Amino acid sequence: MLELKDFVVSPEIAHSPELLRAFLISELGTNLLNSCQYRIEKKSIDARSRQIKVNLRIGLYEKNHDFSLQHLSKLKGLSSEAEQVIIVGSGPAGLFAAIRLIQLGIKPIVLERGKDVRERRRDLAAINRFNIVDSDSNYCFGEGGAGTYSDGKLYTRSTKRGDIKSVLETFVAHGADQNILFEAHPHIGTNKLPAIIASMRDAIIEAGGEVHFQQRVSDFIIQNKQIKGVVTAQNQEFKADKLLLATGHSARDIFELLRQKNILIESKGFAMGVRIEHRQSLIDACQYKNKQRPDYLPPASFSLVSQTKFKGLQRGVFSFCMCPGGFIVPSATSQNQVVVNGMSPSRRDSQYANSGIVVSLLDHDLAEFKSEGALAGMYLQESLEQKAHRLSGETQKAISQLTQDFIQRKTSKSCHESSYVPGLIPGEMRDFLPDFIAEPLALGLSDFNKKIPNFSSNIGQIIGLESRTSSPVKIPRDQESLEHPQIKGLYPCGEGAGYAGGIMSAALDGIRCAEAIAK
Repeated sequence: MLELKDFVVSPEIAHSPELLRAFLISELGTNLLNSCQYRIEKKSIDARSRQIKVNLRIGLYEKNHDFSLQHLSKLKGLSSEAEQVIIVGSGPAGLFAAIRLIQLGIKPIVLERGKDVRERRRDLAAINRFNIVDSDSNYCFGEGGAGTYSDGKLYTRSTKRGDIKSVLETFVAHGADQNILFEAHPHIGTNKLPAIIASMRDAIIEAGGEVHFQQRVSDFIIQNKQIKGVVTAQNQEFKADKLLLATGHSARDIFELLRQKNILIESKGFAMGVRIEHRQSLIDACQYKNKQRPDYLPPASFSLVSQTKFKGLQRGVFSFCMCPGGFIVPSATSQNQVVVNGMSPSRRDSQYANSGIVVSLLDHDLAEFKSEGALAGMYLQESLEQKAHRLSGETQKAISQLTQDFIQRKTSKSCHESSYVPGLIPGEMRDFLPDFIAEPLALGLSDFNKKIPNFSSNIGQIIGLESRTSSPVKIPRDQESLEHPQIKGLYPCGEGAGYAGGIMSAALDGIRCAEAIAK
């Protein structure tokens, strides 16, 4: 790169390549621009005032600079004598770990309980249309993990965990839009991620790695506190003395298996609450201070935080996984649960906006399940999900309440139209939400209404239950070796182990664990 230049431009200029080039010619001169190449390195929208601005960082490069990333889509073939490592889970942690292991000359054997991305679609359709939940293939389980069919947001604050740019470039090399390299809040979209994930899997297999679907791990083979392999529910054994465990935040059977085998696990803080849904036009009007969002601006998002006090205790209430122009989807992993989550396609062109609004839980909230030890939070999740399921008439329909009705303790008699395909049942959230979630939630929503007008009026509705924000369990590991402190060769990884929170941080943790294994 020759030079970096920062500019503040109008959204119209930032949106149009032709207008941007004309602007750069006026700022830098025709001769300079014709003698080099340029590209956007960073882009962020500043909508704090009525005069919306876009901050751009432009990189100037030599005329012959090659921007192609195709070399990242091909992996060097493995030796037939390469060391083998088992990876349990094909979410971002597992896939990026597999790619990094191949780069380091180690053969990954990826075991995925669910189906490949193409076959997985049918099981998602069965949830939405027929209320049938396959416990191994759903919105949480299957190739690519929960992120594949749950939005594909790539924003992370985990800048110290690794090379974020390399992760983004790998996605681009396998088919993602190049704008994820410079957008302040990059997003692939749930409609594009499946093909990208399939391309990454093909690269792993072509290089000599293995990927096995519908192989749910049911047991660990351990000798003298050393991993020797795993057994799957399909009665197959896979042997290796290193195991990277990247099963995601909803693999409750793995948490149970760890406890059953007396492998150390710990409880971890997490949050639960509801999804809130509005018309996207309301969020656009509030955030952009304009009744009609122009085409050159993306659907607006928000990030809200409130500190509330309930029974003398401080509790954080915050928005989570905000999906502009998105949909609410059923994310249960068992037939007897109702769980909701959000997603957005790449164009974010749905008429709805949704976000989790969740409450941070405290240790004494888990008192009812204290006997479950480190799994107390998991059992609380399960209990509330089953209550929501019973209230739904044992379907995948979700309970909905108009937001102001909830705040004022009024049972809603009707629902707004919604993006949630299985359907809604009007009701009262307090029928399944305990007070330590419901009351701080009401206080937080009242506070949010001051920040975004009408946010918590009956224009919007809340839909429950949003319970899978993060893992309620942590699997400990040594800070340096990243190995479990009791079991040699066991490497807890990603969101399910308590070390990540989203696609990017999980991918970075997968890379980090792969490098630790290679040492």
